[in-house]
Amino acid sequence: MKAFRTFTSRLVLLPIDDVDTDQIIPARYLTTLEREGLGEYLFADWRYAPDGSPNPEFVLNRPEAEGAGIFVAGGNFGCGSSREHAVWALMDWGVRAVVATSFADIFHRNALKNGLLPVELEAGVHAELIRAALEDPRAELTIDLPTQTIILPGGHKGDFPIEPFDKRCLLEGIDPLGYLLSFSA
Repeated sequence: MKAFRTFTSRLVLLPIDDVDTDQIIPARYLTTLEREGLGEYLFADWRYAPDGSPNPEFVLNRPEAEGAGIFVAGGNFGCGSSREHAVWALMDWGVRAVVATSFADIFHRNALKNGLLPVELEAGVHAELIRAALEDPRAELTIDLPTQTIILPGGHKGDFPIEPFDKRCLLEGIDPLGYLLSFSA
């Protein structure tokens, strides 16, 4: 797992509430336990037309999404069934952090144990971030995990909560099992 400290990236903006794991990666793509290659199926039903051609209106298909590593969602992101593949698809596409006003509990846990940082923001800071991203589609956000702050385009800062154990694992680049095994002699 790659350690997470401070990360600056452009944003992918999809501020829709209640995006479930079946929308993140449809069930028909869950036939593998391989993590690589799942980014191709990220939001497949929204990203591609029935004939398989890219939907040019979908956010991941826009030029400004190229290389973006921070995904900005709405509230209750990752709800629905438990699909670790949803986290894997986001990460394989290049996402290092998801920013939302809230997360489904199981998605939140799956994200943390796989090294994807779920950043939960207060509604006002989240709205300010969305405004800034709409004004400048190539805007960048900085996430500073050691201080648990984000730096919005324009310099405004916001704080986010994270459990100390989860923070330590992300900073060290280890999952919970790896942390426990580090104590075996």
